[in-house]
Amino acid sequence: MAPRPEARDRRGPAGGLAAFPIALAFGLALAVLPAASPVLAGEAGAAGTDPSAGEGSAKADADADAGAGAGADDRLFEALKAAPDEATARAIEDRIWRFWMQAPDARTGELVREAMARREVYDVAGAKSLLDEAAARAPDYAEIYNQRGFVRFLQDDFDGALEDVDRAIELEPRHFAAMAGRALILMRQGRHPLAQKQLREAVAIDPFLKERGLIAGEPEPPASPGVDL
Repeated sequence: MAPRPEARDRRGPAGGLAAFPIALAFGLALAVLPAASPVLAGEAGAAGTDPSAGEGSAKADADADAGAGAGADDRLFEALKAAPDEATARAIEDRIWRFWMQAPDARTGELVREAMARREVYDVAGAKSLLDEAAARAPDYAEIYNQRGFVRFLQDDFDGALEDVDRAIELEPRHFAAMAGRALILMRQGRHPLAQKQLREAVAIDPFLKERGLIAGEPEPPASPGVDL
């Protein structure tokens, strides 16, 4: 279950499973945002964008804004799929994350952010309790299940985690971060062919998905249009 800040040691009581690569696979650089901050996942990444990519990022913002009024609609995902480089793709991902993190009401948003804060201090049981409450309030809000899937993963509840990310993907079929998280769960279950299939489906949506390097035999990033490698 999003750049994303630089990797840092995130090992803790949850058996070391809070390591950065796991957060990455769930698209959860959300995890390193200040808990009280309303800043969304994608906004954290924008701060780390290479200034030299400004022109591409500006274009991405313009393309993304075309769809932002109604949310992460087809235009955003079309722009993401056609992104010519990683910086542009990250800017578009940011816009999509802003949509995904829009809770249906203020209280639900508070519960999700507080759950993220609890997870940050390794209170995974407390985080799950808050996300359970959020799910009861807003059962059709996909991001609750993406976040809770990560928490259940940290609890070694792989079946429960898979159930949650499946629900997130059911509600948001193009949730590339939930797909990446699902692939990681499948890997932990030893279901590697299914994990590879899921990763390929996620990369078909987001060609510059950070977890694309987990695809067997395909570690290289996509080529920019018109560039011969």
